[in-house]
Amino acid sequence: MAGYGSTFLRMTNSESFCGRFSNCLLAVLRIVIALLFMQHGGQKLLNYPPGHGTVPLNSLMGLAGVLELVGGAFILLGLLTRPVAFILSGEMAVAYFKQHAGHGFWPVQNGGELAVIYCFVFLYLVAAGAGALSLDSLWGGRRKPGA
Repeated sequence: MAGYGSTFLRMTNSESFCGRFSNCLLAVLRIVIALLFMQHGGQKLLNYPPGHGTVPLNSLMGLAGVLELVGGAFILLGLLTRPVAFILSGEMAVAYFKQHAGHGFWPVQNGGELAVIYCFVFLYLVAAGAGALSLDSLWGGRRKPGA
């Protein structure tokens, strides 16, 4: 058991491998999620990547498309990450309950896993911020822990 405790302490130390790269991995998570999320908005508004055609801009799905494409671009750039991620997390919660929850209790049954994942990843970005390689960190929007 002594070995487990010392390994645990090394893993939580900010000088460990994980500690040194956590900010970069946060940025990778943010960028990949943004690129994936923007595809949903692109499909709704531009039919690119080709999907089911475009939706009317003045509809609920049109609003979702704008949030996904524009909000996703903001997340990609790491611009106003916390407030934009908060809005997108809420959008995904609404999408889940409006489109999926009525088709069964479990997300795997009702097709809502992706909405749940996006919702909680965006909620995490609200708490964690943008990480490295972001306009927020470039312009001083990154907060120090405990500040």
